[in-house]
Amino acid sequence: MGEPDKRGWTWRWTWRWTWTRTGTETGPRSRAGSRAGSGARTRTGAVAAVLGAVVVLGGVQGSAADVQTVEAVSDPTRICHGTQPKGSLVGRAEDGVPADTPLDRTVGHVDDLATGRHASIFTGMVLDEDSTSLDVYRIPSPPFDEAVCEAAEKGVTVRLHDRDINEQDLTALLDRVTEDMSRWDGTFALREAGLDGTGNVVIGVDDPDTAEPILRKAYGERNAKYLRVEYAAQAYLQ
Repeated sequence: MGEPDKRGWTWRWTWRWTWTRTGTETGPRSRAGSRAGSGARTRTGAVAAVLGAVVVLGGVQGSAADVQTVEAVSDPTRICHGTQPKGSLVGRAEDGVPADTPLDRTVGHVDDLATGRHASIFTGMVLDEDSTSLDVYRIPSPPFDEAVCEAAEKGVTVRLHDRDINEQDLTALLDRVTEDMSRWDGTFALREAGLDGTGNVVIGVDDPDTAEPILRKAYGERNAKYLRVEYAAQAYLQ
């Protein structure tokens, strides 16, 4: 699972930005890094996966923000099929494992764009290894779309979806949620919070019916459409 840092957090890199509370914790809560590109990544399965990281700490609870969901599944505004020869993109080693498939290399290329000159329009991405496809969510940008589609390797399908918020702003909203982890104790239990890669902050609680209206009010109407409240079971350290 990884080594605890000086705050007692244990990091396990996977494909989704989430953190979970599994007990009682005091002191500051913060996250090292803001997205998948800030650390080594490993796959946890061969089905649709979302880029990010999971943090498990010795406390209990999860997140808070507002709800009025953006569709988790939307019709893409553009679909492109990779045309570049296999191996045309430079593969990157992740945690010592080389990016040795067309999908790996295409994902790495999009990640480079998302952390570079196109950071202001990038929202997130979800990959499906079974169908060798990648769903990319972004604020509409022809230059970004061309940079993605023109570089995709053969065999990879890229679907581009419109959003009106970038990952940086979603992360700022997630930060507000994680800073309030204990705020709702006694009313409902916040157990998880994370970015789902499609433009949502997902909030896992023990009682969604109680939590959702409270969170909507707390974080304001402007943020509500980016938040999704759902049931999450109690997490336990193993």
